[in-house]
Amino acid sequence: MLVPADMLSAQSKLIYQINKYYGERVQTRKGHIAKTIREVCKVVQDVLKEVEVQEPRFISSLTECNGRYEGLDVVSPGEFEVVLYLNQMGVFNFVDDGSLPGCAVLKLSDGRKRSMSLWVEFITASGYLSARKIRSRFQTLVAQACDKCAYRDSVKMIADTTEVKLRIRERYIVQITPAFKCSGVWPRSAAHWPIPHIPWPHPNLVAEVKTEGFDLLSKESVAMQGKQSAMEGDAWVLSFTDAEMRLLQGGCRRRCLSLLKTLRDRHLDLPGNPVTSYHMKTLLLYECEKHPRELEWDEACLGDRINGILLQLISCLQCRRCPHYFLPNLDLFKGKSPSALENAAKQVWRLTRELLTNSRSLEKL
Repeated sequence: MLVPADMLSAQSKLIYQINKYYGERVQTRKGHIAKTIREVCKVVQDVLKEVEVQEPRFISSLTECNGRYEGLDVVSPGEFEVVLYLNQMGVFNFVDDGSLPGCAVLKLSDGRKRSMSLWVEFITASGYLSARKIRSRFQTLVAQACDKCAYRDSVKMIADTTEVKLRIRERYIVQITPAFKCSGVWPRSAAHWPIPHIPWPHPNLVAEVKTEGFDLLSKESVAMQGKQSAMEGDAWVLSFTDAEMRLLQGGCRRRCLSLLKTLRDRHLDLPGNPVTSYHMKTLLLYECEKHPRELEWDEACLGDRINGILLQLISCLQCRRCPHYFLPNLDLFKGKSPSALENAAKQVWRLTRELLTNSRSLEKL
C-alpha cells in the first residue's frame, strides 16, 4: 500500500515530537521521582527497622533491587505507598464472595488451628483475620518508631486516619500498608479474565500473571464506605500491581504509561483528585485489549494509542464510571464528586483537542 509522502512526514514529525517530549519532560519527571524515592526510602527503612525491634512479626520487606524498591508504588510525584509483606498466611482460606467489591476476607481453615497462627490475637470470634486490627497495631508501632528513629525531626505520623501515613520533610506523604502476597491462586471475582477470543494477552502471559497472583492489602476502600457490615473492618483490599506491570511489558506500553502519567501530573492534577495515575494505567490495559496485535504497540502508533486512551478517559468521566480492569464491578470513580469528574472531563477534552489539532502541541504541554 502506498502512503502519501505528507502523511509519512506528519507521522515522523509526531514520532519526533513524542520522543522529544519523552526525553525532556518524562525523563525529568522520572529523575525527580527516583531521587525522591531514595530520600523517602531511607527514612521509611529506618522507621521499619525500629518497628521490627519492637515487634518481629512486622519484618521490613522494603529492599532495593537493581535501583528499584520492592513493594513501592508511586501514587504521584509527592505521594508513595510502601507495601509491607507479612508472613504466614497459611492457616487461612481466601474468600471473595463478591459482597464487598474489590475486597476479600481471610478465614481460619480450621478452628483448631487458631493457636497455630502467627497472628492469633487479630483473629475475630468468627475466625476472620481482621485487616483493621492488624493495621491498628501496626499504626501504634509506627507512631512509636517515628519518635525513636534517626530521622525523628523530619518524619511525622498523619493523624485523623486509620491508615498508616507518614509526612516526610513536610513535603512527601508515604502510606505503609500491611499486606499478604497470594501466589498461585486467582480471585473468583476476577474469574471472567481474560476475555475469550481476543489475541491479547497471550495464553502464556495469562498463565504467568495468574501464577504471580495478587496482594491483599490492609487499607480503607471506597467500596466499604457506608457499608456497616461487621465484616467490613476485617476485609482486605485486592491489589494486582505486579500482574498489571507484567501485562504492560512489550512494545511501547510502558513508554505510553510514562507519557500519560507525565501529562496527568502536568495538566490533570485537579481539585478532588478525579484523575489518578491508576486510572491511566487501567485505561491503558483496556486499550491493550482493543488493540491486541503487537504491531499496534509499535513506536509509530504511540500517538494514536495516547489519543485513544484520553478519549476513553473523557467517556468514563462523562459516564462517571471507570471499571477496575480485573474487577469490573469495582468503580474506580466511586467516592469522587460529580462536579470534580465533570470539570476533569472538560480539562481532558481541552488537552486531547490540543493533541489532535496541533501537531506541535507537545512542545508546550
